[in-house]
Amino acid sequence: MKSAEISAKDGTKLSYKIWPGSEPSRPLPCIVLLHSLAMDHRFWIPVIEKIDGAADVLVVDCRGHGDSGKPAGPYTVELFADDLATVMDDAGWPKALVAGCSMGGCVALAFAKAYPERVEALGLIDTTAYYGDDAQKAWEERAQKAIQGGMEQLIGFQKSRWFGDAFREANPDVLDAAIAVFLANDIPAYGETCRMLGACDMRAAMPNFNFSTRVIVGEEDYAAPVAMAEAMRDAIPGASLLVINKARHLTPLEMPDLIASELMALSKKK
Repeated sequence: MKSAEISAKDGTKLSYKIWPGSEPSRPLPCIVLLHSLAMDHRFWIPVIEKIDGAADVLVVDCRGHGDSGKPAGPYTVELFADDLATVMDDAGWPKALVAGCSMGGCVALAFAKAYPERVEALGLIDTTAYYGDDAQKAWEERAQKAIQGGMEQLIGFQKSRWFGDAFREANPDVLDAAIAVFLANDIPAYGETCRMLGACDMRAAMPNFNFSTRVIVGEEDYAAPVAMAEAMRDAIPGASLLVINKARHLTPLEMPDLIASELMALSKKK
């Protein structure tokens, strides 16, 4: 694994890591993975372990998260997309399969709109192009809860959205690790990212996409429910949809083997 940093156009530090494939003698798929809100690059390690060297994998700490800079806002998904382009330039990756979960999926959509020539294929996991007409109000309320009461105030709300009851009981280590990352967030940056998601609207871009797209959602995901996934599937030409039985919002942590398999299959459809 290689760790690197580069400065965004506005000087913000962007931290990223590359897991090179295990067969350097032949070209392998290049996969970019974008994490969900309040997580960081470690979100994807279970999936990377299941990919097991069959691809070169690049993961980013989005601005406001992890080891990347946490500047004042406003944040936009377009800004995060530009950050990804800067990272890929630094890594020497002209194109890649770009996949994101939840917030990362919103950024992947924005990247596909702004840089379609750099997208080999698109993976949209537990995400949406638009959170709804009341999204700005709802996301601002979530931001204010963190600002006024700390990230701890949101833990109960998040746990039930992230994972189903049975998974939480059977995998306390996964839950505890996610909570630890969540609690370590910079609160002002978290608030700005919430506002970014409230303002996100990528609906108009999707009919113009012309690359293989796989939409994946948990059957029980009520953060970005199946109807939102179906709307993306219907809007993107040729897109396909997988609804995962009994899964909730963070399927890369719930079933990394399945997500890894889906990403590798998508990499072959470019």
